[in-house]
Amino acid sequence: MARGRRVMPGQHVTHRHLLTRVDPQNAPRAKLDAIVVPNGRPPVYLKQAIDAAVRLGAHLLLLCSLRANANNAAIQARRAGARVTAIDVRRLPAWGIPAFETDQLLSRSREHHRKVDTSLKRNLGLSIAALAGWKRILFLDDDIELPDLEDLGVAAGALGEHAVVGLENGGMPDNSVVCHALRDIGVDQATFIGGGALAVGEDAFDSFFPNIYNEDWFFLLDGMGLRPSAVTGLATQKPYDPYRDADRARGEELGDTLAEGVFGLLDRGLGLNEADEKYWRGFLPDRRQIIKHTVERVESSTIESAQKARMIVALKAAIGRSYLIEPELCVKYLQAWQVDNVRWRDHMSKSRHDVVSFEDALVSLGIDPSRIHWGVEHRIRNGAKRRSNESRPSVRA
Repeated sequence: MARGRRVMPGQHVTHRHLLTRVDPQNAPRAKLDAIVVPNGRPPVYLKQAIDAAVRLGAHLLLLCSLRANANNAAIQARRAGARVTAIDVRRLPAWGIPAFETDQLLSRSREHHRKVDTSLKRNLGLSIAALAGWKRILFLDDDIELPDLEDLGVAAGALGEHAVVGLENGGMPDNSVVCHALRDIGVDQATFIGGGALAVGEDAFDSFFPNIYNEDWFFLLDGMGLRPSAVTGLATQKPYDPYRDADRARGEELGDTLAEGVFGLLDRGLGLNEADEKYWRGFLPDRRQIIKHTVERVESSTIESAQKARMIVALKAAIGRSYLIEPELCVKYLQAWQVDNVRWRDHMSKSRHDVVSFEDALVSLGIDPSRIHWGVEHRIRNGAKRRSNESRPSVRA
């Protein structure tokens, strides 16, 4: 940190000024190579992604786990005419994605370790994109709806000038539990772009998604600051109850704290090198005071009693977890994340070497292409006949 400079730590309600807005009326269009869906829900949730892939002629890559079934997902997509590859990520070899220092750091702590696979799926999507020679991809969550598919062409076209382009968040705000509560007590809490509907150009493939809440915000960074990022169009998030389970607030707190702290620096025109222990010693108490004040506002509000009770339980869970976050942990995490950035760039550099085909990309990740159902266009291209047996697995890695 520069001598004599005093950085005032604090959480902001918006970071929107960091983004460039792309006007769809005057923007160039481009084609997406693929739509990548981290799929954890049944096939009925894939309608938007399937429709978009068919209409835009993009390859549909479904990365499945949890309540998703790769076989059923592929059947539904191919019946609609999509070029589809569905992969059960639970059956992939462990060596397809590098081990991360950030994972090892948090795995030592029961409080901060997250057992979710969204980041794994998105990183796998990036690896396949690089290996397959794709230039523009769209990450699309299976709980997102797209009111106007033309927005995707605009987002893809804007990737010539920007590394990433997110669709404007509509419907249910894409926020943490704490930010939802701020909005519910009347604070003008904004949203930011995120991985739920994010167009990514090949220049950003050398960034990765760490396994932490707000992983998409970290993906937007290039190691020292924000990559050229833009927003356009509209994507709507399906509604959910952020206060239903207090564990949600606990699981978000470390990632929300780190991301809000880092983006608070970017708001001031500063870099990540300013995020030292002194900075976090100021930011953490400010974060906790915000949550405490929100609890007080909720308690004195006219919010319906049952909803109020859920909100208070969730916010107290967040602040309880916050007291387990020390300035040293924040610094160590960012240091580990910087190491992981280098490791990921090395991984992607190797991935781009001798790219021949999409099939080769899967082989390099340990997936046998002969056991993948490829969808309509691939069968036609290879002269294969349509099979009547619709139960053939999409991937049996």
